[in-house]
Amino acid sequence: MTAAYTVVQTDLKTGNVVTALPVTGITFTHALNAAGSATVGIPLFAPEADPESLSPGVSGLVILRDGSPVWGGILWTLAADIAAGTLTLNASGYHSHYQGRNFVNGWTAKSLEQANIIKAWFAYLNADNGIGTDTSLITPTGHLRTTVWTRYELKNVADAIEELADNIGGFNFRYVPYWVTPGKKIGHRFVMSSRSGVAVSHTLTHRANCNVTSVSYDSTALCTVAYATGADKGNGEKIVGIFKNASLSARMPERVAVGTYSDVKETLTLLNKAQATINAGAVPVAIPEMTLYPDLFTPLDFVPGDYAAVEVDAGYVALFDEFVVTECATTIDVNGSESIKLALANKELWSNANPS
Repeated sequence: MTAAYTVVQTDLKTGNVVTALPVTGITFTHALNAAGSATVGIPLFAPEADPESLSPGVSGLVILRDGSPVWGGILWTLAADIAAGTLTLNASGYHSHYQGRNFVNGWTAKSLEQANIIKAWFAYLNADNGIGTDTSLITPTGHLRTTVWTRYELKNVADAIEELADNIGGFNFRYVPYWVTPGKKIGHRFVMSSRSGVAVSHTLTHRANCNVTSVSYDSTALCTVAYATGADKGNGEKIVGIFKNASLSARMPERVAVGTYSDVKETLTLLNKAQATINAGAVPVAIPEMTLYPDLFTPLDFVPGDYAAVEVDAGYVALFDEFVVTECATTIDVNGSESIKLALANKELWSNANPS
């Protein structure tokens, strides 16, 4: 049976439902350790297309599948096609709020559990005109971190979260919308999970339950030596971490990768960054893209960061391995038909961290 989709407008600060929107089409994307996005079409002359209420940067959008929230975020832009009589709403996930938040007073945390650091950040930001991100599902990870920024650095919070996640012993993260009061108020939780991911119970087999539309292979990240440079020592020199891949050096000419982390002040952190770069550059990246066969899966069956076995036998392309879901994109057309597309990448690259 075809799933029923609804889009509701919310008050971004409180999560209160303002109204349900009449939609002409929906596309939403869950992305690994990123905000994700959504595009919603509504009739230009619908009463709900109210400029006094529906406002970029102020309004929230939440997508419901059979009444349950499956995507939530912030409306950032609108585009009106007067000739066609449509209004296109473009939103990003809740992480986009933190792309506009900074540690204006600096922040210092030395050798603390990274889960507690994250919870302290959200508590601080929620109390200062925030969006009420819930941290009740955050649990200890067993990894201690040090983060030190002065107020003059104005460290961006979204970047800080991504950098903390993007380490050896780091984590995957996402924001999950949920009903606080069914039909009236929607909240969202920050969820951390292991970078090793969880195995999806389905094997994705080309021409059996999915159509693998393309596979690209990329050796851009290959490297035999990685350098990670950090903060200035004060004498013109920078601290540095170095890691090498001796086995890859035996197979290919030397290739160096250099990462710059100007606010990192600890050598151990830089060594972790360099090691992560080496891990990510150990093999060429295979990136399959596929469309799932209709009515077999839901968008929440594939959480970015989890991994699935993929089978493809098509000439040069011979994949019989596990791949991490890096993106899950869902489109609902004007007739209500649902189409789900996945982008994936080699499992070992993501589980070992891949600093950007």
